[in-house]
Amino acid sequence: MGSLGTADRGIKTPRQLGRGPSSFLPVEEILQEGAENAQRRIFIEAFVSTGRVDNITMVMGLHPKYLSSFWRTQYLLLCMDGPLPHHKRHYIAIMAAARHQCSYLVGLHMGEFLQAGGDPEWLQGLHCAPQKLRNLNEINKILAHRPWLITKEHIEALLKTGENSWSLAELIQALVLLTHYHSLASFVFGCGINPEIDHEGGHAFQPPSPRSCDSSPASEEGVSGSGGRDAMQEVEVLMERMKLLQECQLEEDEVTQEEMETRFELEKTESLLVAPSVDIVEHSLPHNVLCFVEDPGFGYKDFTRRGEQAPPTFRAQDYTWEDHGYSLINRLYPDVGQLLDEKFQVVYNLTYHTMAMHRGVDTSTLRRAIWNYVHCVFGIRYDDYDYGEVNQLLERSLKVYIKTVACYPEKTTRRMYTHFWRHFKHSEKVHVNLLLLEARMQAALLYALRAITRYMT
Repeated sequence: MGSLGTADRGIKTPRQLGRGPSSFLPVEEILQEGAENAQRRIFIEAFVSTGRVDNITMVMGLHPKYLSSFWRTQYLLLCMDGPLPHHKRHYIAIMAAARHQCSYLVGLHMGEFLQAGGDPEWLQGLHCAPQKLRNLNEINKILAHRPWLITKEHIEALLKTGENSWSLAELIQALVLLTHYHSLASFVFGCGINPEIDHEGGHAFQPPSPRSCDSSPASEEGVSGSGGRDAMQEVEVLMERMKLLQECQLEEDEVTQEEMETRFELEKTESLLVAPSVDIVEHSLPHNVLCFVEDPGFGYKDFTRRGEQAPPTFRAQDYTWEDHGYSLINRLYPDVGQLLDEKFQVVYNLTYHTMAMHRGVDTSTLRRAIWNYVHCVFGIRYDDYDYGEVNQLLERSLKVYIKTVACYPEKTTRRMYTHFWRHFKHSEKVHVNLLLLEARMQAALLYALRAITRYMT
């Protein structure tokens, strides 16, 4: 007589929710493209360091060169010597992720916090944490949602609070951690990262629903038939526009500074109208996330709304990462500036010279348009960039996706993901998310570091 299975004995076994690392990307594409040696080596490194290869690593692994740079930076921030004790670093990660309701990252770092010897009492909520950490709350929420509001007074308040004051070195590490995890939350939502199977929400006892078996976004949108022809046409139109822009640059048609400024202001104002076209269902926040959030109603707010006093545009040339931010971080928190700089460079220059079904393509104009559009929605303007290119290269559905993932990632839906670039590979859409993550992080860091510089001078 054969042995009884657990189901026959009436024992319920948990079933993994979601198939694979992402609910947006087919698991087959992640595993199929993940066969190359560089990716395997990084996965082994991740496993040796942390005992797991998490879902973020699996999806980022579609771009091994970037993942390697990301991994080194995150390892330095969390594990290497630095001004802050390790358990506090994880608590700051929890605070940052909670601002965007990212239960995936909150759960991950609650576990890491305890492993690093953190007091379980603190996990009952922000009100149970030491006052010094709670003092970070104001700058955390501003950095997450409206970084252009950060002033030297915010910096001064943290550095001059008596027994709970922060040192400049501690504050720099905290600010890098906050911006890192705000941006990583964007990646988690933008790529539909599934919960880990051993985390809350990663498994269930109920049988799978028919919808949960569908792993391919393409099947939902139907890019076959007339939809497929339209998607093909979109690729060809984009290719033609990129070619024309590159030819115009070679001819060096002079555009006046006034015209360049006008085009930026137009794009910035137009970004107000770029919002999800459907009403997003507001989910009630789980208590283990809500308890780390004060003032949950504070969110991204378009800073150019008519009738409101708009803060001045941040001219990128006045405070650049290369000339100002990089050296300030390196002076106060050695090594991390260099790793951040490398990470920004890697993602900005990352290319495989492919686009959808085309090979041998120069995608630099497209990558620059995505990066500069993210900075535009955060109020940063490059004097030498023609913002007319953004309108030429970024279709409305892509703008909606970029703005949602960068500004209020918790509102990202699978429909938004499937609606843009319908004939592109999933790895190319992940590439967009990497550009978003890094452009968003750099924008927030520039505002924070400028405030520190103003405080110091």
